[in-house]
Amino acid sequence: MLTLKLITEETERVIAGLEKKHFKGAREAIEEVMATDKTRRQAQMELDQSLADAKKLAAEIGALMKQGKRDEADAVKAKVATLKEQSKSLEEQKAEAEQELTRQLCQIPNIPYDEVPEGACAEDNWVVKSNLKECVEGKDTVGNWDANPTVETARLPHWELAKKYNLIDFDLGVKITGAGFPVYVGQGARLQRALINFFLAEANKSGYTEIMPPTVVNAASGYGTGQLPDKEGQMYHCNLDDLYLIPTAEVPVTNIYRDVILDEKELPIKNCAYTQCFRREAGSYGKDVRGLNRLHEFSKIEIVRIDTPEHSAQSHKEMLEHVEGLLQKLELPYRILRLCGGDQSFTSAICYDFEVYSEAQQRWLEVSSVSNFDTYQANRLKCRYRNSETKKTELCHTLNGSALALPRIVAAILENNQTEEGIRIPAALQPYMGCEVIK
Repeated sequence: MLTLKLITEETERVIAGLEKKHFKGAREAIEEVMATDKTRRQAQMELDQSLADAKKLAAEIGALMKQGKRDEADAVKAKVATLKEQSKSLEEQKAEAEQELTRQLCQIPNIPYDEVPEGACAEDNWVVKSNLKECVEGKDTVGNWDANPTVETARLPHWELAKKYNLIDFDLGVKITGAGFPVYVGQGARLQRALINFFLAEANKSGYTEIMPPTVVNAASGYGTGQLPDKEGQMYHCNLDDLYLIPTAEVPVTNIYRDVILDEKELPIKNCAYTQCFRREAGSYGKDVRGLNRLHEFSKIEIVRIDTPEHSAQSHKEMLEHVEGLLQKLELPYRILRLCGGDQSFTSAICYDFEVYSEAQQRWLEVSSVSNFDTYQANRLKCRYRNSETKKTELCHTLNGSALALPRIVAAILENNQTEEGIRIPAALQPYMGCEVIK
């Protein structure tokens, strides 16, 4: 969440940032926070004074008793008792104000960086790079993009290819669980495992330490990374134990550093994790949710970094290069988007999406989002580091990204590599797959 220091010292910049993110009632929300903080500070000031007065008066009681002034001592005792009751009331007022302040702050999103473009929706996102053509920032947007690959022959969509080669059984998934829970079979299962191993091996080469975290987390973990209370309805909730199935490995991995003070020399921390991911809200209708396009359960490799404010931009750049390298090795047509303010997530300060082109569906499929959250998550997590020069503790920056999410990568590989002989496996993936073609 945003820090009170930022809100009080740079109020207008915060409001402008929230408006850039199309957050309704930005000024009113910030004014409410400042009013609540004023109430909290006033209660704290009065509480401090009340406690100080009680302590001073209490010190007089013993002296009065020694002097035989029992009546005066009893009068002072009564004043002390009154001050204690007053202090108790002020303590409750302060606690209520603090609770309300936290509630208000949790409902306010992160503010975007200056380089985040203006815009209200996905059509306004900038295409900043593609292996299909040179891009000009601000000129090439999703809304005017005209560089889709030309497909000379008709292509089968991945759900038909999955049936043709017996790779994925969507009907069996419906039988066992429901829509959005596919069953991978034979070479389809092997392709999943090959991609997982390939992505983890590439992350290891890039210096990421692999983590195998739980796939259920407590509410404190969901709160720490911003899924709660913002996305509570999108998460599967185990009511009896009050635990949540993770929507991404970002949640458990980043929460490793909740309530931790790191040494600056430990940063940047680089972790990766393969997990199953679970999302209740899986899309709307039609081709957007058909096949592997949107699932309730899917496999994903996540990369997470904890860094200093001074180095986090470099970390973000390296993460973007890592994800782009994966798509290049998989020989897929891709483009990289810098999201506009109105299309950014609740918690991100800047975000880049990676999309691959589906030749059969003739549409772009998002396969990764790589975000820098600045101090927004760290403030909720109380994730800090000790500055090596000042010896003071400061909030870390947190970053994460998909490297990569499997469903749409599988869809793109199947659709873009179909031949008369079968599905061609990209060269970089063949050692993990154990074959060159799926037949």
